[in-house]
Amino acid sequence: MHFADEAEINVKAGKGGDGCMSFRREKFVERGGPDGGNGGYGGSIIFEADGNLNTLVNFVSKKHFEAKKGTQGMGKNMAGKDGEDILLKVPMGTLIYDKIDNSLIADLTRHGQQVIVARGGIGGKGNANFVSSIRRSPDFAEVGEPGEEKDLRLELKLIADVAIIGYPSVGKSTLISRISNARPKIADYPFTTLVPNLGVVNVDKTDFLVADIPGLIEGAHEGKGLGIEFLRHIERTKILVHILDVNHENLRDEYNKLNEELKLYSNELAKKPQLLVINKTDTTIPEIIDEIKKEFKKEKPIFISAVTGEGIDKFLYKLKDEVVKLRTKKVSDSTTKIAKKVFRPHLDLPDTKQYTIEKTDDGFRIIGKRIEQLAIMTDMSKRGGIFRMHDILNKIGVYKKIINMGAKTGDKIYIGERIFDFTEID
Repeated sequence: MHFADEAEINVKAGKGGDGCMSFRREKFVERGGPDGGNGGYGGSIIFEADGNLNTLVNFVSKKHFEAKKGTQGMGKNMAGKDGEDILLKVPMGTLIYDKIDNSLIADLTRHGQQVIVARGGIGGKGNANFVSSIRRSPDFAEVGEPGEEKDLRLELKLIADVAIIGYPSVGKSTLISRISNARPKIADYPFTTLVPNLGVVNVDKTDFLVADIPGLIEGAHEGKGLGIEFLRHIERTKILVHILDVNHENLRDEYNKLNEELKLYSNELAKKPQLLVINKTDTTIPEIIDEIKKEFKKEKPIFISAVTGEGIDKFLYKLKDEVVKLRTKKVSDSTTKIAKKVFRPHLDLPDTKQYTIEKTDDGFRIIGKRIEQLAIMTDMSKRGGIFRMHDILNKIGVYKKIINMGAKTGDKIYIGERIFDFTEID
């Protein structure tokens, strides 16, 4: 499977089903009446974090996802069927952005965490809902509300307890293959690892996730080498394991340069706790190791050989202790809460009276969630639907307010995509 940590997609929730206009017609029933049922809800687009995934590759080839529409209501007060939701599974650590304004919609960090990114439209009311003392036989029903449509940008920042970093060919892949269940490609040339490798490590019944980050070099924050493409995958880790090759000439310079790259990319990244590991001890002599110990006395490095296994146990127990300690300090996640699907009944809607009025060149624009919803769902092809909309505007005070603002016959009233003509009444 290919690795992908970015994707751009379009999602469209299902339209609500239209309400039904129907009248009861039964033999031997003297007085029939309106019995049109409500339309079904449109399906929503839901994202869910899955701990078994580590790539966004499923969103590279397929770019558009559309949920099912709700079906139309029927006579005898029968409601239409709800449209099916679409559940899209993504790796933990996926950030979902609105592509239009680059706002963050959700940050999915826990297995099973869900968020509704595009809500299905509510079903239109059937004509049975509009019966009143002055409207005995309503000849109209609502149309279903359109589902939300969004262009999204997905970005993956891997969630691992530990990130193994270091210059190319210092033994990162060999180390992760020895201590975990990861099986990366290993070879004796730079940039063998072209994608992050993830592995689960178990020490004394403590499990933690380790990521082998592809080789970083000087200038990585500017995109050199594999650069920024993978630096962001270190941001969520609790601890960095910084590996140096015992055979390199100037380890201090190498160590400082890579830490400077982290700082140039992000100050927060540079502040993360580090565990320094000197690898390939099987290829050198004790005198060299003693010199390195003196040079890095402050950092207290651990010496290992990922090939022979020398020093691995000491390294793992030290790493486990650090991970456990950092876990206990972790503040409980207060970012995106799990958003469970809750169907929205007609009674659980925004207040119709919550609106604002803006003056335009040729009239007035009415802005408000519920009033715009009502305008788009009202069937303007029916005389009764038009009267209903004007009745609503009168009852919530729109006409009175625009008259006070200087409205005159012929002015336009804009509500969402709908346009009405205003007529003064003597």
